[in-house]
Amino acid sequence: MKKASVLIAGGGSTYTPAIINMLMANLDRFPIRKLKLYDIDEERQNIVANAARIIVKEEAPDIEFEATTDPETAYTDVDIVMAHIRAGGLPMRGQDEKIPLKYGLVGQETCGPGGIAYGMRSIGGMMENIEYMEKYSPDAWMLNYSNPASIVAEACRRIKPDARVINICDMPIGLEDRMAKMVGLKSRYEMTVRYFGLNHFGWYTSIKDREGNELLPKIREYIAEKGFVVDENEYLYDNRESWKFTHLKARDLQKIEPEFVTNTYLKYYLFGDDEVAHANPDYTRADEVIGGREKSVFTACREIAKKGTTEGSLIRKDNHATFIVDLAHALMTNTHERMLLIVENQGAIENIDYDTMVEIPCIVGKDGYERMHIGKIPVFEKALMEQQAAVEKLVVEAWITGSYQKLWQALTLSKTVPSANVAKAVLDDLIEANKGYWPELN
Repeated sequence: MKKASVLIAGGGSTYTPAIINMLMANLDRFPIRKLKLYDIDEERQNIVANAARIIVKEEAPDIEFEATTDPETAYTDVDIVMAHIRAGGLPMRGQDEKIPLKYGLVGQETCGPGGIAYGMRSIGGMMENIEYMEKYSPDAWMLNYSNPASIVAEACRRIKPDARVINICDMPIGLEDRMAKMVGLKSRYEMTVRYFGLNHFGWYTSIKDREGNELLPKIREYIAEKGFVVDENEYLYDNRESWKFTHLKARDLQKIEPEFVTNTYLKYYLFGDDEVAHANPDYTRADEVIGGREKSVFTACREIAKKGTTEGSLIRKDNHATFIVDLAHALMTNTHERMLLIVENQGAIENIDYDTMVEIPCIVGKDGYERMHIGKIPVFEKALMEQQAAVEKLVVEAWITGSYQKLWQALTLSKTVPSANVAKAVLDDLIEANKGYWPELN
């Protein structure tokens, strides 16, 4: 089996240590000869890299490890790029969340005005990284899970349609892990799912076990009572109280669409007033992450570097990492694994535009992916998808053309924004906050 050279773009991310641990745990099915980290923030990356070097040395000393801020060094001799960049870091995420809340709008990093702002920051960096890959390792695959994945995927379709990029998200994986627990299965790997939608905007239509038994009715029954809460204790750590509200809100999503299981992110679009009422405009999820996951992960990394060993470390493998390793394994070893990917529709959903970037099951092998046929979808879901997909297309068009008008239209069309007046006011605030990150708009 060929050993892969893997680059993690966004090496300073708090998720990087977990991804590295997952890679080390799966060397039997996805062998690695070289592992590299790349980030434009050297100080932040060094915190992770100093620990990662020790993790790799302990687990697989034959793997060549390197951390760099030089794109040529990073992208030369690479088979798989795992991209999770965050333009502006967590401080700008805080702006994405707090500025909309000033106007009584949903403040969320991937949905509504905050998601649009983040998308406008992400496009340039993603296109730059794709160009590095095409220049220095043209046969590599980029596995992109940078947020907001829906806008980034649309930008890839428009600007880099022939690039070897696969867009994927961990959100469905987390939900599937929870649903497996609801019905007493050991893991999501024991389930076969049917799903359609956009990223952070979709519905499960079937979930079967290995014997072909349909589990959706039992899962819907559970969600109607408890939402996606499967362990009360998980919310006690890393300031995760907002996630409990999200998981409980699935009960209301179940009421409005009782036939399917709805992705929890639909709460931002269908129950935005409840979300705003529950939010603290002075302490949003960005603050939770800074005081929770970032603090705990970076503390653990510094402790590993100080002691020179991972013994006793709290850094573990997690769900965020498993899906990306599964995808890399499928590409490198031609497993034809079934996975949810964000791909151009091309008729998979019959009554959605051909060029819409949808999230659907695909079969993955060494040549990429094959879409699974979905058929026609109901009126309610179709209308919601078309509205949100139009927002994403307008955002990318605004970035490409530098059009203030297109971005105003995108915000006006978003289901999270009540009027063009409010859209303009929040847009002007976001432009001011994002100077140096967005292209100039005219």
